[in-house]
Amino acid sequence: MAEEILLEVKDLKKWFPIKAGFFKHTVGHVRAVDGISFNIRRGETMGLVGESGCGKSTAGRTLLRLLEKTSGEVIFDGQDLNALTREELRKIRPRIQIVFQDPYSSLSPRVPVGEIIGEAVREHGIVPAEEFDDYITRVMKVCGLPEYYKDRYPHEFSGGQRQRICIARALALAPDFVVCDEPVSALDVSIQAQIINLLRQLQKDFGLTYLFISHDLSVVEHISDTVGVMYLGNMVEYAETEKIFAEPLHPYTKALFSAIPIPDPDVKINRIILEGSIPSPANPPAGCKFHTRCKECMEICKTEAPEWKEVKEGHFCACHLYNEK
Repeated sequence: MAEEILLEVKDLKKWFPIKAGFFKHTVGHVRAVDGISFNIRRGETMGLVGESGCGKSTAGRTLLRLLEKTSGEVIFDGQDLNALTREELRKIRPRIQIVFQDPYSSLSPRVPVGEIIGEAVREHGIVPAEEFDDYITRVMKVCGLPEYYKDRYPHEFSGGQRQRICIARALALAPDFVVCDEPVSALDVSIQAQIINLLRQLQKDFGLTYLFISHDLSVVEHISDTVGVMYLGNMVEYAETEKIFAEPLHPYTKALFSAIPIPDPDVKINRIILEGSIPSPANPPAGCKFHTRCKECMEICKTEAPEWKEVKEGHFCACHLYNEK
């Protein structure tokens, strides 16, 4: 069933306490993720985009319970992940994996590649002991890694090869859902294309579901079925990829998409420049968080937070421009 929802996120929040004074009293909170909601259908990819510091990576890690949520729900395949005990979570952990942004720091320099990929496979008993070696070899080949790489160490590889190792490590646990946390941002452009094509091929072969977090809007447009746009901890727009790129509704989304370079020197880009800097997530502005930088700001934007609503079929937006209609 292509329409089956694998992951459902409801009003997810992750606040980090700010502590001060000798006794370290909590004096405030950094609202890294401040109430986001979305669904991802089985076998599809959702792109999550926004400026640095908007809460994309924190959202991805909170989904997987690498960070504990402040409030909200994460329903994975009918189970509330935050209601699971430590033992229950350990059993479901192989099904929810992550590929980190930096392939250099996410691999242990003291462990050979075969062991990096196979460590969790052995721990979770994915395959019988006698099939272990052949299984790791198959996973490596699927990810474009020759068998003789098994005994080498991460420092012997290029950035693209290390990211393939990270993908193989996640794939070896036979996951259903993978958070790709900016998996190509640290790589050369030519290598980026190879990794993106690898991720798409693995999705096709193994029926994987992705949350693809990225700054690169061109990559997101290429790989995603749906796209969510985050600003200062909130989701401001969400729709199918074709709809949102053809007709962005929120002023922030319009500004973001106007920065996408067009590979034609004769085409003039109508660039929307955002004034000012992003407010602090520890002290966000009242009303709509974007109103301090928005050229279409109205009086209501300064006092009331906009409602998250379906403006068109399947196209959600949080903006007073559409709430009045």
